[in-house]
Amino acid sequence: MKKILLTSLLFVSIASLAQGFLHRDGQKIVDGNGKNVLLRGLGLGGWMVQEGYMLQTQPFASPQYQIRQKIQEVIGEEGTKEFYAVYKANGITKRDVDSLAKWGFNSIRLPMHYNLYTPPIEQEKNGEITWIEEGFTMTDNLLKWCAENKIYLILDLHAAPGGQGNDARDFRF
Repeated sequence: MKKILLTSLLFVSIASLAQGFLHRDGQKIVDGNGKNVLLRGLGLGGWMVQEGYMLQTQPFASPQYQIRQKIQEVIGEEGTKEFYAVYKANGITKRDVDSLAKWGFNSIRLPMHYNLYTPPIEQEKNGEITWIEEGFTMTDNLLKWCAENKIYLILDLHAAPGGQGNDARDFRF
């Protein structure tokens, strides 16, 4: 609960100091002052959620857990852990967000995977919610870099607990 509250407060603070929250007004997207906003953005698909169609691995590994299994078959369990640590740390950086701002982008969509924030319910002990720092740290860093560049951040809980889609019943990392 503490993490959600802190993240929410940070987001509200940044939004109120910078360009504010966006909302719909008829068929327009407008800022807090009612000014029309045209979003020019980039989706960060593949960073927190790997999908076979995006990585072109569908013929042999479509859902994220299959992609991870294939990597593990090649480099082993420890190598896979190291690979994913480096992959997540370098998938998007401050330099990337700074560049997007210079190129005229004003929004980023962040597809998020729940298991970077909390484990599956089956792994919870005594029915208590366990928080994982990794996802919050990644999100907080991205939020900070977006705020510094006056870029809107669109949060997308893309891989929700329980799975999703027709062929992706399991989105584990």
